Amino acid sequence: MSTTPRFRRIATRTVADVQFLSFQVHDIETPAGDTVERIVITHPGAVAVVAVDDDDIILIEQYRAAAGGPVLEIPAGKIDDPTHSKQETAHRELTEETGFAARSLTWLTEIWTTVGFTDERIAIYLAEGLTPGDREPVGAEESAATIVRMPFDEAVVHVREGTISDAKTVIGILLAADQRGSS
Repeated sequence: MSTTPRFRRIATRTVADVQFLSFQVHDIETPAGDTVERIVITHPGAVAVVAVDDDDIILIEQYRAAAGGPVLEIPAGKIDDPTHSKQETAHRELTEETGFAARSLTWLTEIWTTVGFTDERIAIYLAEGLTPGDREPVGAEESAATIVRMPFDEAVVHVREGTISDAKTVIGILLAADQRGSS
């Protein structure tokens, strides 16, 4: 049970809709009775997949505009169709980005990505029993991406050293390591 004083949203204005994001200004009533504005970017939600094949993890290195260069990460993507389950979306993203299909998906967690300004949540799954197939990349970044296969324990070391630093990837790898009893 929360002991945090109650805040209440009293109004929302949409400033812009760009592709799948909405830029909103929320008027919030504070516990003291004041009104403050907070910016919120709405997002349809996403999934991410820790794809493990034997003792290896399958990662994707792709250009990320916000980072200004390539980032090594687990396959992930937004929920394009709200009628599809998160598991269906995870299977689709894994195939699109890596070409692999998974026999099983195990839910690891769901996270708020950057709760200070967006409502985006990512469900993270562990994929096992992988079967290779053809990639079905969507967009310029995925089309130019590189698939990176590395020993799972090496990926854990990279997380601990900070050379793998994407948040969903860090969380996914560490939770999968715990699930697998690794490092």
